[in-house]
Amino acid sequence: MDIQLKEINSYAREVILDLSWEEIEDDFNKVVKKFSKRVKLPGFRPGKVPRKVLMKQFQPSIEADFVESSVNNYYLKALKEKEIIPVNMGSVSDVHFHHGEHFKFKVAFEIEPEVTIPKMKKKCLKVEKTIYLTDDEDIDLAIDEVRNGHAEVQTIEDGAKEDDFVICDLQEIDTSGVPIIGKKLETRYVKVGQSPFDGDNQKKLEGIKPDDKTRVTVPIDDQGNVGTYELTVKNVERQILPKVDDDFIKIVDPDATDVADYRHRINDRLNKAYQNRAEEALDQQISDAMINHVNPDFPPSMADSYLDHMVEDVTKNNPGKVDKDKVKEMYKPVAERNLKWYLIRNAIIKNQVFEVNKDDVSAEIEQRKNANPEHLKELEKYFKKPSNRKRLEDDLMEKKILAYLMEFAKIKEVKVKTKDLRKQSETKTN
Repeated sequence: MDIQLKEINSYAREVILDLSWEEIEDDFNKVVKKFSKRVKLPGFRPGKVPRKVLMKQFQPSIEADFVESSVNNYYLKALKEKEIIPVNMGSVSDVHFHHGEHFKFKVAFEIEPEVTIPKMKKKCLKVEKTIYLTDDEDIDLAIDEVRNGHAEVQTIEDGAKEDDFVICDLQEIDTSGVPIIGKKLETRYVKVGQSPFDGDNQKKLEGIKPDDKTRVTVPIDDQGNVGTYELTVKNVERQILPKVDDDFIKIVDPDATDVADYRHRINDRLNKAYQNRAEEALDQQISDAMINHVNPDFPPSMADSYLDHMVEDVTKNNPGKVDKDKVKEMYKPVAERNLKWYLIRNAIIKNQVFEVNKDDVSAEIEQRKNANPEHLKELEKYFKKPSNRKRLEDDLMEKKILAYLMEFAKIKEVKVKTKDLRKQSETKTN
């Protein structure tokens, strides 16, 4: 078998196979034998039709059967001989075959390209690291969140106030006040003063009691359209938040000595959370900077396959609600970005001879167990699954790669006040 391999670009390949009649004669005879078993001719039993008769009447069909059944077999043998692993189904063309002659055809396919990492210089990867500056309001908000989790709920009979919850039915009505059939929302919780039950709606809800009725106007879509609803009160509830004192602290954080110490511990946890957020963002920036630095070519078939898996996951998690074409359009840049990083990542691992062994994985698992003794059983159960251990192995390898790339990073620190983040969040909400 003569094999001619042609390199089109970093990932596209063409292979031309040329086999002599002597090489393929036995395989062709097997096809003739199979063909004879399914042919029905008057005067002959199946499988007993003479070869001359078969070839005279059915040679084109037999040759077509041979080509169809043999192309893939010879193609796979050629790939094995050349030690090539395609990433897509090959496209067959230029087929030439007639009985007694050589068999020649071409297959175009794609492979995972070998990415060349340019010489890395110090400070060649320019990134920013955010330094978050927290304040007392962050601590207050965090404590309020804990207080909400320990709040008592009281039923209110003397009228709702701001921040109370009104349990109600909402019946949409038309311009004449007639209820619209099929447009009733039963047992809904609305918070007085929270959008869209602020402004004029809030004024109508303040002082409202069980069995009272009022009309509210709320948005019904993203285009600014509104609907009018008759709101019927079932109940009014108020959250009574616990006072932040030593008794409260003993319940929510027994290791804190007093209120001041509790606030200090909350602040430490907030700073740690923001630090983790900043480091995750920095890791993303490092990998993005490396992608821009290398900008590797990638096989379109790999990107399409990866994108199809992403769309499949979205569809599975949102049955009946997904426009696949829109999802593909939305996730295409993500798929291409992740594929480029995958190729760069593999090249770095190969060039730097990075590895993560079983001992590394076991040590990391033990470290997590020691850091979270209260979740010991859950962690043991989780890491019993080979897929989860493999995921952890990949995470550890990612850390090694990012730590290596950090040596070539020029990091600019950018300070961000959390109060500015709160303002941005409020603006978006409004």
